[in-house]
Amino acid sequence: MTTLTSSIAIEKTKHSRINEVDFNNLEFGKHIADHMLVAEYDKGRWGAPAVMPFGEMRMTPAILSLHYGQAVFEGMKAFRMKNGDINIFRPHKHLSRFNKSLERMCMPTISEEMWLSSLQAIIETDQQWVPDGEGSSLYIRPLVFASESRLGVKVSDQYKFVIMTCPVGPYQAKPYRLKVESHFVRTAEGGTGFAKCAGNYGGAFYPTQIAREEGFDQVLWTDSKEHKYIDEVGMMNVMFVLNGNLVTPQLNTAILDGVTRDSILTLAKEIPTFKVEERRVTVEEIEQGFAKGTLTEAFGAGTAAVVAPIAVININGKDLQIPTAGPTSFQQQVKKKLHNLRMGLEPDPYGWNFIVKI
Repeated sequence: MTTLTSSIAIEKTKHSRINEVDFNNLEFGKHIADHMLVAEYDKGRWGAPAVMPFGEMRMTPAILSLHYGQAVFEGMKAFRMKNGDINIFRPHKHLSRFNKSLERMCMPTISEEMWLSSLQAIIETDQQWVPDGEGSSLYIRPLVFASESRLGVKVSDQYKFVIMTCPVGPYQAKPYRLKVESHFVRTAEGGTGFAKCAGNYGGAFYPTQIAREEGFDQVLWTDSKEHKYIDEVGMMNVMFVLNGNLVTPQLNTAILDGVTRDSILTLAKEIPTFKVEERRVTVEEIEQGFAKGTLTEAFGAGTAAVVAPIAVININGKDLQIPTAGPTSFQQQVKKKLHNLRMGLEPDPYGWNFIVKI
């Protein structure tokens, strides 16, 4: 493929930390790779990105992102394919969501050329950090934050764009126990729920902490007005197999447009006998589906886990025990399909894979 990185300066570390990593026991986010990519925005334009050793960045405690929340990030993955090449999965879809988040937070967007060349540069530089174990991948964290040092309430005129990566192992957490939230609100329509901005996560910590103290793993958020309709799980979109159909809350400004969600829906729509429903989903119909036995699966969809089985949904203090998802369940079949597609074991008719030749 044509190189996109010829204009990006690369300073390699003199002291790699890769030998500190046990690639057979990878803890999510623990080991950040040797390098980071950094670009700075000033005077109305982005400067040239550069790859440098990962480390501290000089800044003052007056930078605007620390005070007024202008900080947006993405979460995506790269995979070591069977032929040794590296696949960055769906970078164009991630860029689209990243730029929508940036626009919502009054921050400068990233061009496709800068995005792809930056991703390719950091992956090529830290290619040895991409694990090849079954189910493993390299997690990629792009970030833009306001870096102007000033205390006045204003939209920043200066920003930093950073890409960091870390190797991660296969998702092996036990099925989730969820508490349907009927008091606290993560976000509201018209707000920033669809954006991956830092404040959304900070504001969700307290009710999630309460839920965990009560024995649950995460919160299942509901709408801000009536707490009648399901929105999403704390870290993921949520999906149900109900009456034999795949059902998921339709997107609105309170729900994140998940890339894994979109991928699963695309694959599900190609099953002739399987109907996909993107619509408002009530808490009541989940209760009724459980009572009638027509709710056969519930799972989260997100970058970290791909699919995360849900074992329990607690509604008003009552636990609904969701059937265990076996190997023939929809969620396990679609997870395998995505794995094969990303690893190059099946054709990619959607153009989702961005291959970095090694």
